[in-house]
Amino acid sequence: MKNEELKDLFQDDFYSQVKFEKVTGRYITNKDLELFLKTVPGKFELKEIGQSFEKRSIRMITLGKGETKILAWSQMHGNEGTTTKAVFDLLNAFHLKEDERVLSEILNNCTIYIIPILNPDGAEAYTRVNANKVDLNRDMKDLSQPESRLLMEQFHRIKPDFCLNLHDQRTIFSAGETSEPATLSFLTPSKDQERSIDDFRKQSMSLIAGMAKDLSNDLKGKIGRYDDAFNINCAGDTFQNLSIPTILFEAGYFPGDYERERTRHYVSKALFSCIYQIAGNSYDVAAYEDYFNIPENKKLFNDLIIRNALVEGRSVDISIQFKEELKEGKVNYVPVIEEIKGKIPKYAHREIDAANSAVKLPDGAKIDENVVVNKIILNNEKLQVKYQ
Repeated sequence: MKNEELKDLFQDDFYSQVKFEKVTGRYITNKDLELFLKTVPGKFELKEIGQSFEKRSIRMITLGKGETKILAWSQMHGNEGTTTKAVFDLLNAFHLKEDERVLSEILNNCTIYIIPILNPDGAEAYTRVNANKVDLNRDMKDLSQPESRLLMEQFHRIKPDFCLNLHDQRTIFSAGETSEPATLSFLTPSKDQERSIDDFRKQSMSLIAGMAKDLSNDLKGKIGRYDDAFNINCAGDTFQNLSIPTILFEAGYFPGDYERERTRHYVSKALFSCIYQIAGNSYDVAAYEDYFNIPENKKLFNDLIIRNALVEGRSVDISIQFKEELKEGKVNYVPVIEEIKGKIPKYAHREIDAANSAVKLPDGAKIDENVVVNKIILNNEKLQVKYQ
């Protein structure tokens, strides 16, 4: 662990006290934000900074009184609420443990501005895009959408010293060329096509390296980094281009945790680590190259692979990926066959070895790509494929 001062905050007992238990799961909307705000009335400065295309409220929470300004936003993509849950936990810690030395130090040195749900229409519909079907994280040059314009307006108003861009990532990512899932991933976006490394990028690289060290015991081998190809349409690249150290957080899959509750805990730890380093100016810019020791993400995972399955007389592997669908206020994981081939060179979060036995579907349907499959019949036994 790099920052020993965070040791108490990283304990499970501390987290159990500050986790906002009333909000769980993958479907996070303005209703959840309102529920959280009811528990901390008057504790933080709260302001409606504007409205979405469908006139839903977009709010900002401000805490702290320090000179260093941090701007963070979550759910730019509406179906990526894990970091929003972690934000609730972070804020709840400041609410319940305000006398804790590390937390009071942060609030004395920093002013933190958080937009918990930037895309409330997408959050309500559980879509990546907003109500106009625009990806807000590809709209920061055109600023065609009210939500994108609001973020840019706040950026220019606040003039932050650091930006934190909070997202979820799919279950397909591995931490490098390994069999470990990328539970957390980070990126310091590029500032130009040449991917130049200036002092501002070095700051964000150093902060990421510090977070990776602080979480190394929790997530050994499960931390990755994204490719830094430049795209000025993205928020992170835009702000980095304007010489503001910016960090992309990506909340991914932890084994057995499709609801992202374990991941939520690790995101909250990463946020504590990042903000603490900023508040105390404790990151070592000279060690920025440690950032490159974090393995680059690869797309090496499927949710499920059935190995050595006999289908129409041929031995094959069958890869299945869960498609997330919102139904009656709950996210369902619909298993869809992605690929059928002799050998699939990927890892799986779950594997079934058919041992060259025939695999069939209960309704007698043909096993084919893009087919939904909740159960299979193997050796005359029905096996559940769907995530429980």
